[in-house]
Amino acid sequence: MLATVISAAVLGVDAFRVTVEVDQALGLPGFATVGLPEGAVKESRVRVESALKNSGLKFPQRRITVNLAPADIRKVGTAFDLPIALGLASSMESFSGQLLSTTLVVGELGLNGEVRQVPGAMSMADMARQWGLQRMICPAGCAAEAAVVGDVQVLPVHHLSEVIDFFAGRDEPQPLQVDPDSALERAGCDDIDYSDVRGQEHAKRALEVAAAGGHNLLMIGPPGSGKTMLARRLPTILPPLTFAEAVETTKVYSIMGLTRPGAALISRRPFRAPHHTVSDAGLVGGGNLPRPGEVSLAHNGVLFLDELPEFRRHVLEVLRQPLEDACVTISRAQLALTFPARVMLVAAMNPCPCGYLSDPSHVCLCSLRTVQQYRAKVSGPLLDRIDIQVEVPAVPYRQMLDSRPEQSSAEMRQRVTQAREVQRRRFRSQQGVRCNAQMPPAMVQRLCRLDDACRKLLEGAVQRLGFSARAIERIIKVARTIADIEQAEQIGPVHLAEAIQYRSLDRAVAL
Repeated sequence: MLATVISAAVLGVDAFRVTVEVDQALGLPGFATVGLPEGAVKESRVRVESALKNSGLKFPQRRITVNLAPADIRKVGTAFDLPIALGLASSMESFSGQLLSTTLVVGELGLNGEVRQVPGAMSMADMARQWGLQRMICPAGCAAEAAVVGDVQVLPVHHLSEVIDFFAGRDEPQPLQVDPDSALERAGCDDIDYSDVRGQEHAKRALEVAAAGGHNLLMIGPPGSGKTMLARRLPTILPPLTFAEAVETTKVYSIMGLTRPGAALISRRPFRAPHHTVSDAGLVGGGNLPRPGEVSLAHNGVLFLDELPEFRRHVLEVLRQPLEDACVTISRAQLALTFPARVMLVAAMNPCPCGYLSDPSHVCLCSLRTVQQYRAKVSGPLLDRIDIQVEVPAVPYRQMLDSRPEQSSAEMRQRVTQAREVQRRRFRSQQGVRCNAQMPPAMVQRLCRLDDACRKLLEGAVQRLGFSARAIERIIKVARTIADIEQAEQIGPVHLAEAIQYRSLDRAVAL
């Protein structure tokens, strides 16, 4: 007797259809799983047998063969437990063939028959929609994220017996409905705010410009000057996620199993801060079966690299392609996977190994050669991809004790949101461009025209500081963002001058 159940597996950030074929034949009892199953899939036999017995059904004492088609793609995870159990139960129950052929079934089984959450539910629901399936049966813990996709009826279940009763026509779970707007509501208030930071108005301005245009940013300053404090508050001034951005981000977190049970969407922009001991695979993704890295987990959010020169050089170099292309492509002998990686890179570093270069309160003991070697740990091509480089000096003692109110995140976020709205209107007909930092060169030439005064100012800066072509393009993008914050139609000399002074590391080291 042969039963066929439609299921799914995740490859990269997308899901693909898997047909679970369960055949029961006469002969010595046995259980074989074919179709390139990995360890967790092979172990499903034990979970399925116990779940069936504890749900009041007998495990068939026959020669059982489970085929996971297509058989040439490796299958990983525990999402096939429920469809395998359903296929075995079909020999003991009368199931509707029409229901089986139009329903996607995924879920891990506990030994007591409990249906447990599996990663990638949103990608699987999207696949069901593309294949024209009518409904999806999945664990209640991940049903909300699946229901966000729409056009597919999502039936949340808690126990194997509920699934069997549904296909036998005895009961039907209530479909889950999710309102995308309510799922995107900003949860609670931020417990951190830029009003907590004393002084550093220049750095706050640079962070506001970076947030308004989606620009990468590097802060250089002595220990204790507040670089990490400033960076961790950046998400509080970023504009809210759009629905499309939230879906993209949730897909990445879903396949990694990092979504909260019952949560429909990632509603806040991610902030990822990996330690400097991270490997290149941990940062951009990899492994035998490639998985997303920190740069993809920060998609549509902030990737913060503290103590930038302490990261291994080859780890930093693998960031160059994701920062340029907004994606990570990992190639293996049999497949190539692409993960999204549209991030704001925010980094922090000391000006020298001891940290006190140019600090009036401390004496720097580093030689010029030592400082140059320290800064050379961050390559020129990577620095070219960082639009804004700003110095963060130590805050004077008197300023730290000043009781006057500081500028709040809400005030900064209002200006950032207004600037982003200007950019949204500017790029509404441009596919894949959402902010100034994402403009390709041809669009920069068309939308960021400079008058004679600006050209003369930029020419003088290039002659003095020797900017590369990439650095010049990024200066113009930053100037366009500053003009957007000021609600100016054209880039003016004052906007361009501010953008030029955000290139601290292009100047010579002064001891």
